[in-house]
Amino acid sequence: MGGRKTADIEALILQLLTEQTEVSIRSIAAAAGFSPDNETERKAIRRALISLEGQNSIIPEGAGRSRIYVLPAKTTKAIKSAENGEKGDGGDFKGITLSPESEKLLEYISQPIEARSPVGYNRDFLDSYQPNETFYLPAGQRENLLSIGRVETAERPAGTYARNILDRLLIDLSWNSSRLEGNTYSLLETKRLIELGETATGRDAAEAQMILNHKAAIEYIVETSADDRITSHEVCSIHALLSENLLGDPAASGRVRSIAVGISGTTYIPLENPHLLRECFDLFVEKINHIEDSFEQSFFSLVHLSYLQTFEDVNKRTARLVANIPLIKKNLKPFSFVDVNKDAYVNALLGFYETNDVSLIRDLYLWAYTRSSQRYTAIQQAMGEPNLLKLKYRGEIQEIVRTIILEKTEGINVTQKIKELTDAEDFPESARPELINLIETEIMSLHEGSVARFKVRPSEYQAWRALQ
Repeated sequence: MGGRKTADIEALILQLLTEQTEVSIRSIAAAAGFSPDNETERKAIRRALISLEGQNSIIPEGAGRSRIYVLPAKTTKAIKSAENGEKGDGGDFKGITLSPESEKLLEYISQPIEARSPVGYNRDFLDSYQPNETFYLPAGQRENLLSIGRVETAERPAGTYARNILDRLLIDLSWNSSRLEGNTYSLLETKRLIELGETATGRDAAEAQMILNHKAAIEYIVETSADDRITSHEVCSIHALLSENLLGDPAASGRVRSIAVGISGTTYIPLENPHLLRECFDLFVEKINHIEDSFEQSFFSLVHLSYLQTFEDVNKRTARLVANIPLIKKNLKPFSFVDVNKDAYVNALLGFYETNDVSLIRDLYLWAYTRSSQRYTAIQQAMGEPNLLKLKYRGEIQEIVRTIILEKTEGINVTQKIKELTDAEDFPESARPELINLIETEIMSLHEGSVARFKVRPSEYQAWRALQ
């Protein structure tokens, strides 16, 4: 299991620290499958620890052989509070390093809605932003994002990297963005829908439409990535593709709204004047094109498009995809919202809506982009991302995959079969959703060169594959 990159080991360390209070080089080596006496592997772990220290994601305690590493106090406090079920606990942000400002904002947004003051759209928040002078992401954060998001130093035509991983991007971003809207399709069902046009049994037709709309919008973004500017037409076109067949008024797709809209769960009241709304939308487009840093552009679009509520519906989905345009244009790893907790995402947005404080949504963005980057680094390396559950239940996962192949489970029944086999195992209830995702990912990644890991012969794999 040697040869892992620093980013992969960092992910494993942070995962370990969400499940235990401290780690050491030896415990990290054991979890990663490394030899504790292999100096090359120990150096790889040390590099990851130094990197995490530099990001203020962990802090060392003790010295020499007794040195351990723990999460910063603010993160540990949030996790312990979450485990105790305390109000304002930050449980949805477990594992994410929160700044003091974010913790304060999370405490505010955790109050009952009647305890929070009604607020309207703050035009000055957009007016006062001066591209390349105002920064929501400080220099150090932008530099770190670039270091983990850069694919290679060579100049390539815009959109080259996204095209290279398009099959994976379509599935990842369509599934995660739809999941954040409450879509119940699994990862494997999303793959079958996108690749085969096969809808899942027992699901609402609107869920399939939502996923297919994402696919069309992502393809459009990649196809137009060579364009110099992000235009209002492009943003409206993305909305039109995302909202196709999902709005009560079909003419509202891709059109700046002329009616008032409300947002549940918040005291924020979006702009109602259609003329002012159009002015602000045009100003947003003008400013995003003057921002030079791709990550600042991405975060700016995520924040302001969500806040402005330009369209009658499907605003957050539009913001998530538009936030990818600057990254795709510069051949940076995309932002597919991997592992983002839906409630954490909503709370971060609501906190911003009501206070114009970007702290919480920024902390979530930094963590979530790191997760997305690690996913695509793993794809590039053709190896899985370090995962504690996968390490712990490796045998059970392999046996479930083997059973599905040998029993020649047809493609349309695979998701249900995974659930049945998972239910038959003595897995912790809290771990089942992630284990199902892991098994689906294994199924999706199968090929003749990998089936030996599951003690399956090529002929057995081909017999099963013919039924998919």
